[in-house]
Amino acid sequence: MQDVTLHTDTDENLAESGALPEKDASHVPGTDSAPSSDLSRRVFNTVFDMLPSVENPSPLVRIKRLNETKEFELLAKLEWFNPFGSVKDRAAWAMLRDLELRGELGQGRGLVEPTSGNTGISLAAMAQVRGLHMRAVVPNKIPLEKKVLLKIVGAELDVMNDALCPAPGLGDSSINLAKTYAKASPNRYVMPNQYENSKNVEAHFQTTGPEIWRQTEGRVTHVFASLGTCGTVMGVSKFLRTKKPEIKVIAVQPTEGHDVPGLRNLSQLDVSKLFDRALVDDILEINYELAYRRALDLCRAEGLLAGPSSGLILEGALQIIARDKVGCGVMIFPDNIFKYVSSMVKHLPELSSGTEG
Repeated sequence: MQDVTLHTDTDENLAESGALPEKDASHVPGTDSAPSSDLSRRVFNTVFDMLPSVENPSPLVRIKRLNETKEFELLAKLEWFNPFGSVKDRAAWAMLRDLELRGELGQGRGLVEPTSGNTGISLAAMAQVRGLHMRAVVPNKIPLEKKVLLKIVGAELDVMNDALCPAPGLGDSSINLAKTYAKASPNRYVMPNQYENSKNVEAHFQTTGPEIWRQTEGRVTHVFASLGTCGTVMGVSKFLRTKKPEIKVIAVQPTEGHDVPGLRNLSQLDVSKLFDRALVDDILEINYELAYRRALDLCRAEGLLAGPSSGLILEGALQIIARDKVGCGVMIFPDNIFKYVSSMVKHLPELSSGTEG
């Protein structure tokens, strides 16, 4: 099987779709740099120029040892290579730039956002660089690592009591409190609202989908993603269906009672105004404990330090491979395992063996 290579035959079509700007696609809108398209020679002018695009995509790597079906090529898109560490960089930048371009930020007005970690980390880090303040409203159940990271990148934290925040990934009370801040203090806060903001979907229509199409040279037959805000799976599905209407889009959801941060199952999707069931072919419910076990498998068998949501996606992909036998599948791995060390120890207590003197 030959390695996936980058080619430019589809550049004209990508430009027509709006995924590839007329000029250098590696130039991030809103920045002043004039980057080189040769990444081997490029010095990025700002961290924002490192954000993913069709010409500067996040890596795609083939799964070797964990996929035993040679007729089904399985690839992982590693979103933790984005500058702020997750797939949420894409939506965060799109929402932030939209607010900036509409003149809704600055002069003392910053951001408030409910988050299970990744969107908040991306938004807070971007806001700090641009001289803006950010308040993140989080459920207590998210890992300590994410709370600390939010503080490291400059966010003010409101931690919601678990009793008020029953959804493991992100409680509705977090969303309501963030909305209250925005309504009560409109001169201090604006809420991007990742659960309702169409820029969340648009970010993936403009970048993630075109990247996958170009990196696989149009060979992709299946896409695997998790459900949270649903921006990723909706945007990717919308774009790829314009290229290949028969493509299979598979979403994975954890079983109820899960504690996989950032993920939701169908019973928890009422808060998302972005989800369109017609854009998803299959929704697989996976035992949430497998999220942690499969994440460990990815680390040890493939050398990919992927987080538990990626583990859940891998398990779903392997189930579809067993069913469909032939294809080219792309899994969108949202972030790495470093934010979930305490969660890994909780679910795989054997990992703590030998760690104390």
